Amino acid sequence: MNPRQETAVITGASSGIGAAFARTLARRGYNLILHGRRRERLQSLCAEVTSNHGITADYLIAELSDPEDLRMLEKRVRETTNLGMLVNSAGFSSLMNFSDEDIDGQERIIRVHIIASIRLTHAALPMMLQQRHGAIINVSSVAAYFISPGSAAYCATKLFLNSFTESLHLELHGTGVRVQALCPGYTTSDFHRKLGYDTTTEFFRNFMPAERVVETSLRYLDKGRIICIPGFKYKIAAQLPRIIPRPLLYRLTMLVTKGKKYPAPR
Repeated sequence: MNPRQETAVITGASSGIGAAFARTLARRGYNLILHGRRRERLQSLCAEVTSNHGITADYLIAELSDPEDLRMLEKRVRETTNLGMLVNSAGFSSLMNFSDEDIDGQERIIRVHIIASIRLTHAALPMMLQQRHGAIINVSSVAAYFISPGSAAYCATKLFLNSFTESLHLELHGTGVRVQALCPGYTTSDFHRKLGYDTTTEFFRNFMPAERVVETSLRYLDKGRIICIPGFKYKIAAQLPRIIPRPLLYRLTMLVTKGKKYPAPR
């Protein structure tokens, strides 16, 4: 329950992890401000959570890679009273080698994952610090611990989010404001379908449900855990690049990805 009747702002709430956060936080009593780019999905989700949980829900359409749209969402965050949580969940990837990809597309990944996350976090903090209460969850990825041909910018931006979140945790010590970097592995969502994959194939059937990812995230948040990697196998996988010598890691990565286009986790 949420006796304070706080509001949560969630980016990328049209589907997947963002939508799962919306449903879970509505069940906990949060009012919602949902961001996305698909109006019909956001309208449907707002109607669903208000009907099922008696909270208020609004949505905002914005392209986070566009500076004007981002500033519009920043303003909404900054002006939200009783702001209890910000979830930076918006994200996407590419399957092309960096040199083959249009540079504007690579820049969009950086703008959505990094620029939007830090600007929205900066917009949320004054209200949370004033209240001495609140939480910010940056949806990163287990890909932050890996390197991957075809996902150079994606992996790098997720690594940034982890470092940014951990440093912010130290800065906010004693303020009552909590932060978390959520690092899911392969998760059921629209993420891979948008990349052109047939998500009905065997490879996608054992993905972790988005609802389980969110439940794990919030449980870790309640325990004060700064990095959250849902799923035991992903916890183990995230440790391997730390103990494998880099030359061997390079060879293994090339061996695994040679001739194949494995999608990035998320």
